[in-house]
Amino acid sequence: MKTLPDKSALPLVAIIGPTAVGKTELAIQLASKLDGEIISADSRLFYRGMNIGTAKPSPAELAQVPHHLIDVANPDETWSLALFQQEACKIIDQLHQRRRLPMLVGGTGQYIRAVTEGWTPPEVQADPRLRQVLEKMAADHSPDWLYQKLYILDPAAADKIDARNLRRTIRALEVILSSGSLFSAQRGIVESPYQLITIGLLRPRAELYQRVDERIEAMFAQGLLAEVQGLLNQGYGPDLPSMSAIGYRETAAVLENKMSLDEAITQMKRLTRVFVRRQANWFKLDDPRIQWFEMNADTPSQVQRYILSRLEI
Repeated sequence: MKTLPDKSALPLVAIIGPTAVGKTELAIQLASKLDGEIISADSRLFYRGMNIGTAKPSPAELAQVPHHLIDVANPDETWSLALFQQEACKIIDQLHQRRRLPMLVGGTGQYIRAVTEGWTPPEVQADPRLRQVLEKMAADHSPDWLYQKLYILDPAAADKIDARNLRRTIRALEVILSSGSLFSAQRGIVESPYQLITIGLLRPRAELYQRVDERIEAMFAQGLLAEVQGLLNQGYGPDLPSMSAIGYRETAAVLENKMSLDEAITQMKRLTRVFVRRQANWFKLDDPRIQWFEMNADTPSQVQRYILSRLEI
């Protein structure tokens, strides 16, 4: 690989795209050829023991190139956006010092943007009493009911939060009610501190949905029921924020005889389609900062050439 540019804005490659588009495989191929290391920006991959249901890279894939921010927490621990941003930026700096190319890879839009756009998280401090009230409201009605209240107050914020993620819904409402300002307006975006090269990956929607369906069916063939049973046996209940990742609560419901296996698979496929559509809210096809590539056999070489051309700027 060519020597990285000696300039104040050092390079950062971001590889984005929806679930099941093929980010992991492409990123590993590129990192192995470009002296790169992968920083996961997928919030589902933080948690130890949650491998099959999150489509975490396999041990063989992880061994091909160095990966960061995978398996950094237990399922009952919470990794905030601010903590992720802090750790990711620290790793990027270390990679630059070692003359390695950092590659930020994932489908969690706000985690990507927090790093690439230099977000400063809202300065509103946690309000335990208000949070307790909001949690009680969700318990008395439902998490979706609370999410709808957020949608009324701040639709831009709600559009970018998974309705199943009660923790983020509560945090958004907490910021709004404490500060009197919209949560969506408090990201504090500043100019990116990096020479940012953003690669977007695409597949036709029908093909993407087929890959989603095949992935979900493969999860059960690979042992998702046993994985979730093991988590439950360790005391990690389905109400934990980490278990809001699609597939875990549905599988727990199967194990508790509250849902059939066929019902769980159908629900997971439906929720993943919704999730794919929500991911698209973060990264628009007409965004001039993103270079989009449709996935095919030539995509790895096309993306590699594009990255090298940008590194020469």
